[in-house]
Amino acid sequence: MINLIVTCARNLEGETEDELIDILDELGDSDVKISVSNMSGIITVQTKLDPIDVVRKMKKMLLDEPWSIRYCLRVIPIQKTIETKIDEIEKIILSMSDKIEEKESYKILIEKRNSDISSKEIITKVANKIKNKVSLDFPDKVILIEILGIVTGISVLKNSDILSLEKTKRSMSD
Repeated sequence: MINLIVTCARNLEGETEDELIDILDELGDSDVKISVSNMSGIITVQTKLDPIDVVRKMKKMLLDEPWSIRYCLRVIPIQKTIETKIDEIEKIILSMSDKIEEKESYKILIEKRNSDISSKEIITKVANKIKNKVSLDFPDKVILIEILGIVTGISVLKNSDILSLEKTKRSMSD
C-alpha cells in the first residue's frame, strides 16, 4: 500500500528516489519500496513508518539542515489507498471522518492526475455527509484525495502534515 506521494521536478525522479531511500533509511526504514509512476515528477512510496511522522521528521531535517533535502518538492502522507471509484472514495472518507473532531472545520482538496472522475461529484457527495463546518481558507483538517489514474490515496490531516519544500524554506527566511 502506498503511504507517501512525493513530487519532484521532471526528469529528477532518479535523484529523488535516491534521496528518499537515504532519508527513510536514516528514519529507520531500510526496506522502503519506491515506484516512479508513469506520471512525470510523481513517486509513490511504501514505508513501514507512519507517513505523518515521516513528514514531521523531514520538516525538522529541513529546518536543521536546509540543504539535506534537495529533490523532494512535496511529500504527502497517504492513510488509505483504494481503487479510483466515487462510491469507494466516499465510503472510505466517511469511515475516516471521525478524525475531524466536532468543533473542527475542514476542506476537501482533490489532486487529480490521469483521471476523468468528477471532482465536483466527489466533493458534493462527501460534503453532504460530513456535518462539520467548511473552511476553505483556514480549515482545521484537510480531506486530501490524491487521484493517480486507477489508484486513489486518501488522508484526513492538518495542512501542516504535508511537506512543501518551498513553503518550509520560505518560512525559514521570515
